[in-house]
Amino acid sequence: MRGSCLCGAITYEIDSLDKPIVHCHCHTCRKAHAAPFAATAGVMREHFRWVQGADKLSSFESSPGKLRHFCSLCGSHLIAERVGQPHVIVRVATLDEDPGVVPAAHIWTAHNVPWLAYDDIPAWPQWQPV
Repeated sequence: MRGSCLCGAITYEIDSLDKPIVHCHCHTCRKAHAAPFAATAGVMREHFRWVQGADKLSSFESSPGKLRHFCSLCGSHLIAERVGQPHVIVRVATLDEDPGVVPAAHIWTAHNVPWLAYDDIPAWPQWQPV
């Protein structure tokens, strides 16, 4: 499966998602993605490779030992990693194709804030009707 950043400068390939997709609600994911949560999944390092644009990567240590890698041109957050772990954490929303699995859980919901509540509010398939 291929994935990429918003501007297309960086692409990567994975052989498989090796851990379940989870929606992470931690405050650092929320800030890094400017979203209520981030869909993530672990991929073993041997199943992940940069295809194009690795020289365009920037990184930020968001907590001790955790690096978040993103495109220096468009800002898309692509993966996170802890150097000693055998896997990287792929941002599932950056995949360019359907991984064929659905999320298994929400994690770090203790970090939720009331104004991000999304249950019991109207939802529209596109724009809200006028």
